[in-house]
Amino acid sequence: MIEARGLTKRYADKLAVDDLSFTVRPGHVTGFLGPNGAGKTTTMRMILGLDRPTAGSVTVNGKPFTGLYSPMREIGALLDAKAVHGGRSAYNHLLSLAQTNGIPRSRVDDVLGIVGLEDVAGKRSLGFSLGMSQRLGIAAALLGDPDVLMFDEPVNGLDPEGIRWIRLLMRSLAAEGRTVFVSSHLMSEMENTADHLIVIGRGKLIADCPMAEFTTDGPTQATTVKARDDRRLAEVVTAAGGRLEQGEADELTIRGLSAEEVGGLALANGILLHYLAPARVSLEEAFMELTADSVEYQAKARA
Repeated sequence: MIEARGLTKRYADKLAVDDLSFTVRPGHVTGFLGPNGAGKTTTMRMILGLDRPTAGSVTVNGKPFTGLYSPMREIGALLDAKAVHGGRSAYNHLLSLAQTNGIPRSRVDDVLGIVGLEDVAGKRSLGFSLGMSQRLGIAAALLGDPDVLMFDEPVNGLDPEGIRWIRLLMRSLAAEGRTVFVSSHLMSEMENTADHLIVIGRGKLIADCPMAEFTTDGPTQATTVKARDDRRLAEVVTAAGGRLEQGEADELTIRGLSAEEVGGLALANGILLHYLAPARVSLEEAFMELTADSVEYQAKARA
């Protein structure tokens, strides 16, 4: 388990992480989302003791990373797939990590098999593609057979087969009762992988909830409706703060109001509804709406 309490990191006049508190629990794949510059990598670095918090604390299984007796056996992490000595083979890279952490040599062969690098184990990592480097980094994270695993953008450089593989791997690790914490900008893949989401923007916590709740409740919620008098319904829901979109056929999609709220408004105004149901928005839609005010760099549309 990973626990952050009031975690804050300041670099000169820039506040990278701002009073961040969350818990990453075992048995789930927890997605860590945020726009570029939101503070995700900085947070992960503080979890691993690579950066010291300006304030607050973060622990792994109840202890700071620096207090762990055998860190690689408790938490495995991939932050930078290319942070490998290019002159070493994949096998020797993993062997050096194993020998300096009291991990049996046999475990090197195990993890090379898990990530599918057996055939290139003797090749120098300098010539590896980004996808191969990602697999090697994941092998290193798995080397100590830890209960906590943390991956920063693990699907970068992977082909479709590799993306599917890492998705199934993370799910299987969580199913074993491990804590899996992963950041990614690939929303469609995160939607298929994560059970729980922690979303930050400009260093602050925006959301901490199950995936299903994130895409159906709160400010991103949507409702599908069919009404006898669409014009009157549009006036009522717009006055109540809802936003309308034309759906399929004669359906309307109302954003910002729950099905219960729309039904109540229709009843109060004598509007006959033929159909009313919650509509599930995509993770990308929900994310873009919730983080719209937290995007640091935003391109303008071409005229």
